[in-house]
Amino acid sequence: RENNFPSGAVENLLIDSVEHRSPVTTAPWRAPITNFLGYAEQAFLDEVAEAAKKDPVQFRLELLEKAKTSPAGPVRYDVDRMIGVIKLAAENSGWGTKKDVSQGFSVYYSHASYVAQVADVVMKAGKPVVKKIHAAIDCGEVINLSGARQQVMGGIVDGMGHAMFGELSFRDGIAEQNNFHKYRLIRMKEIPDVDTHFVNNGIDPTGLGEPALPPTGGAVANAIYKATGKRLKKQPFIKEEPFTAKTV
Repeated sequence: RENNFPSGAVENLLIDSVEHRSPVTTAPWRAPITNFLGYAEQAFLDEVAEAAKKDPVQFRLELLEKAKTSPAGPVRYDVDRMIGVIKLAAENSGWGTKKDVSQGFSVYYSHASYVAQVADVVMKAGKPVVKKIHAAIDCGEVINLSGARQQVMGGIVDGMGHAMFGELSFRDGIAEQNNFHKYRLIRMKEIPDVDTHFVNNGIDPTGLGEPALPPTGGAVANAIYKATGKRLKKQPFIKEEPFTAKTV
């Protein structure tokens, strides 16, 4: 999006959009538009970091430092607040220090709040399993801490569930999944632990109904890549390798 990172952080940036008129009636789900933009952007940024031989967290911090000190264009987001959640998530997740755990990073500014996430993935029976997601959130002053944590957890579970499992297929313009026995939802046993940390900066509160969802798909996809070497570019992830690969 033109008002979001990495605007101002990279040279020769072109952001365009194409409207696709679907023959199937659609409606918004949680975090409209940013729900898929966050995943696409943050998964791609990890590919760029790898090509540049940079740590994914450090790569983002370097880009943000450029946006702060010598911007390549307009910067319409708060660089310091984004840096703050990145550092907080990396610190609280033990980024890069864990053994037998593959970690994926993601950060996104949406719906007036900043959220960074680290997903912890382990391999079980040859398949990647998301064990924990660490979240750092700057939504201004938190009025109700318990309610805020629940909003973050709900957004993360929703984001992970849709990225991993959610799919509708259509035949003759009608959805083939007509009830929950055919439409795959995330299950209780698949929900990871969620660790939340809030930035206490005294800024007027901005809300948490949407912003925790967009970074989740990217964090999970990046962690699964670290664990398996397989880039996930299609949703739902469960239909892609390594989930479909046969194990010995």
